[in-house]
Amino acid sequence: MRAMQFVEPGMPLEVIERPIPSTDADQILVEVSACGVCRTDLHIIDGDIHGRLPIVPGHEIVGRVIAKGDNVARFDLGDRVGIPWLGSTCGRCRYCRKRQENLCDDPTFTGFSVNGGYASHVLGEANFCFAIPPTIDAAHAAPLLCAGLIGYRAFSMCGDAQRIGFYGFGASAHILAQLATGLGCKIAAFTRPGDDAGQSFARKMGCVWAGGSNMMPPFELDAAIIFAPAGELVPQALAAVRKGGTVVCAGIHMSDIPAFPYELLWGERKLLSVANLTRADGESFFTAIAGFPLKTEVETFDLTDANLALDRLRAGQITGAAVLLP
Repeated sequence: MRAMQFVEPGMPLEVIERPIPSTDADQILVEVSACGVCRTDLHIIDGDIHGRLPIVPGHEIVGRVIAKGDNVARFDLGDRVGIPWLGSTCGRCRYCRKRQENLCDDPTFTGFSVNGGYASHVLGEANFCFAIPPTIDAAHAAPLLCAGLIGYRAFSMCGDAQRIGFYGFGASAHILAQLATGLGCKIAAFTRPGDDAGQSFARKMGCVWAGGSNMMPPFELDAAIIFAPAGELVPQALAAVRKGGTVVCAGIHMSDIPAFPYELLWGERKLLSVANLTRADGESFFTAIAGFPLKTEVETFDLTDANLALDRLRAGQITGAAVLLP
């Protein structure tokens, strides 16, 4: 099998060849059809977060089952599946026992603590994988496995909000904008100041207003979701939401949040973070989009061009999501 391996921060991924792995009793072996390039991958490769090294990144994986362990009953050979960020949980800690498995004390994460999908083949824990709707091709389905799932979990934290601001308009936001506007929400998109192309893309995805992240929207927000890893956006978003409103930080990493006056938080505004996802999130998300006219905007790259895809993501040059094809 071929894979792109990450060895240390500051170094490009390396092309490697290794034997195809064998499954244990609870695993499936998946031949990868597509793997999304997520901002979390960038945080891993840039050294913002630290896990096992060396590692094969990638956790937005779509492929077909070509082998399975003796205990696997959920999937058959040939089934199309998705492998997400949450690779497994301990099932024993207080969070797992309270159905908060996204906060598990001893989890594994795909492409971070176990090898991921920047490869021709990958192992997945069968009970943590999802069936992928047959109506979506692999390249367009791949970003749903994290960008879609995390966006959906962040959206659920907004409660009954109808006027929502999205700070950062990349892979997650462009998926969620379609779903949220389809449910009747009014979305304001905030991009890097001067990013006319990004703002035009946001309006194309259904946002009623788009402007720079240094601007205030033309209407008061019930909630805001911060997708960009920029801590300075937190006070900006708090200033834009009404009393009793919610600001959700949806990334795994964010730069330091600057000091801000208490009056921005006063009025029972809530500041929350999203941590990973649960299997229930995935089942709920795929049910929500079934029959929904959602279309991911993707730019595809060959697997061996993973470094180019990451560079372009880092530079803000990807519209929608980047996807690797083996």
